Amino acid sequence: MNACSNVSQTITYFAPELSWLSFNDRVLQEAADENNPIIERMRFLGIFSNNLDEFFRVRVADVKRRILLNKLPDTNFDEDEILLAEIQQKVLQLTKKFNAIHQQILCDLNDHNIHVDRPETLSDFHISWLKTFFHDKVLQHISPIMLDENKDYSDHINDTMTYIFVEMLSDKSHYAMLEVPTDRVPRFVILPPEKTRRHKTIVLLDDIILFFINDVFSNFFSFNEIQGHSIKLTRDAEYNLDDELEEGILDKMSKGLKQRIYAEPVRLVYDQVMPESMLKVMKKRLGVTHHDALIPGGRYRNFRDFIGFPNVGRQYLENKSLPVLQSSSFNTHASVFDAITQQDILLYYPYHTFNHLLEYVRQAAFDPKVTQIKVNIYRVASKSRLISSLINAAKNGKKVTVMVELKARFDEENNIKWAKVLSAAGIKVIFGIPALKVHSKLCIIHRREKGQIVKYAHIGTGNFHEKTAKIYTDFSLFTKHSGICDESDSVFKFIENSYKPFVFEHLMISPVNARTVLNELILQEVTNVENGKSGKISIKVNNLVDKELIDNLYFAARKGVKIKIIVRGMCSLVPGIANFSDNIRVISIVDRFLEHPRVMIFGTKGEEKVYISSADWMTRNLDHRVEVGVPIYDEKLKQLIIDIIDLQFKDRTKARIIDSEQKNLYVKRGNRKKIRSQIAIHDLLKKWEHNYHNE
Repeated sequence: MNACSNVSQTITYFAPELSWLSFNDRVLQEAADENNPIIERMRFLGIFSNNLDEFFRVRVADVKRRILLNKLPDTNFDEDEILLAEIQQKVLQLTKKFNAIHQQILCDLNDHNIHVDRPETLSDFHISWLKTFFHDKVLQHISPIMLDENKDYSDHINDTMTYIFVEMLSDKSHYAMLEVPTDRVPRFVILPPEKTRRHKTIVLLDDIILFFINDVFSNFFSFNEIQGHSIKLTRDAEYNLDDELEEGILDKMSKGLKQRIYAEPVRLVYDQVMPESMLKVMKKRLGVTHHDALIPGGRYRNFRDFIGFPNVGRQYLENKSLPVLQSSSFNTHASVFDAITQQDILLYYPYHTFNHLLEYVRQAAFDPKVTQIKVNIYRVASKSRLISSLINAAKNGKKVTVMVELKARFDEENNIKWAKVLSAAGIKVIFGIPALKVHSKLCIIHRREKGQIVKYAHIGTGNFHEKTAKIYTDFSLFTKHSGICDESDSVFKFIENSYKPFVFEHLMISPVNARTVLNELILQEVTNVENGKSGKISIKVNNLVDKELIDNLYFAARKGVKIKIIVRGMCSLVPGIANFSDNIRVISIVDRFLEHPRVMIFGTKGEEKVYISSADWMTRNLDHRVEVGVPIYDEKLKQLIIDIIDLQFKDRTKARIIDSEQKNLYVKRGNRKKIRSQIAIHDLLKKWEHNYHNE
């Protein structure tokens, strides 16, 4: 139900897909920013590319499916044809900008004596070294696919890899594709020094293969000329699972992953210097339709590998690591359970060490008082200490329940593996609700204390993933609050028995009560204004696209509620419309860490209600996923979150304004102090922990 349903004005929304491209444009801004270390700028190009891959696999694939449905009766998706054209136009603009930034970064790297060169520009010494490297290390991994003119070869392409499309010209031309084996050979090959160690030279594996492409085919084919150009095909990431009851969920998911490998193509990117005649043959061989995004690009595909671009120069060419903070609350107690008994504890990654959470599970695994552990897994590391602790807990006789979300997009294979490992260890593995993804971040521990079972809860905004915890900002709350812990425990019961009614008075649970609670909290601020009080809402999310909640924010803004929003990615809400949304300010922060937590603050002047949550403000998260939001009751922790969010709204270095034209202009500093919120937050937390230790 829409709590503020009397919105009468025709409302404008940003298309989520175009808004997302605006976000990726902000990532490009970081690559172009000369204030960033040069190696980090190159890595931002990798992040941009990785983002764009997922965008086509998910968002564009969805638009394409809707267009195809237009052929069916009772469908009306004509606007999606226009949207797809707008997407393609914007992607071409971003690609052009990307190529220009890449060339500038290469020039700037030269100034630091780091050279990313092609083999044809190298000395005889280095070419000789590369020839040996190619024949000893690379050639064994190259298996060309010879192309017949009457066959569609799109099913032969793995969309996580780069391919080289080869043309051998003779009386009868031959065509082939070969995979660039970056899963077996380093993408970035660092050459040995020739004269001075001061100059560092890097050659890409793609260029090495192209330079020696003649050596691959000359013993088997006669040709007058040979050329190759890199290509990459991106597929629809969705896949279908049949409803055969006798087939297990693991088998279904495995089948679904295989279906994804052969799913419909949605984008074909190719080297823009490829001759038109060669491009025509390639399109035919790969079955590209007019709905597929055919995008000319630079020389290299799979630029996401550049996230790992090596720093072969001085340390200052990449970001200096921030010292990881220890939690004084945990460190001043003998066990994690003593610490949580003393007070609620809040961690903020990556500023705080993730080891505290891992220690929470590790100690539970052998503590004789612990009887049961329940955790839900969405994404975990490929080598996970948390999983090891859960297996150890089972060996120690603890009852362990792990809810594994097999439909975590792009992590399905990893999660299938862990489900099998956990089951083999005697752990109870559950797979959730067929129609709902489980996206919550819960870890509940039952402990016998003074003859009674007492519960401890971890509720977070991010995954139990050691690697991403070093680069994603996320909150973790540890609490012994009986109401919160009992309700967190009930979430697992809901997952196993979703047909039973559950009442949640503390937690905000999707799809049970989250939408209703959010609407009520927004409406309460409207009521406050109508009663002569202040009305204020501060929101931090990754994506804001749910139209019902957006409508309610518009309504609240027109009633006089002051609304401030931080959105990392998609934002369908249009701020700044006169007499409509001019009480709404939206910013986005893109910096060295990926902004990931979801935070909601309602009210002012010491009466704020503060929540952290795993859920974005998207229809899928509110209605089609199991998500958990938790109120922060401890006054000191509540104020800490408010202070952190306030610092982000004061950012004058990495904050961009989201306006009605999506210009991505930086927030102007004016005569105010220059604040870079991610650095300022580290300083704030360092002082917080110091003050706690000395209280």
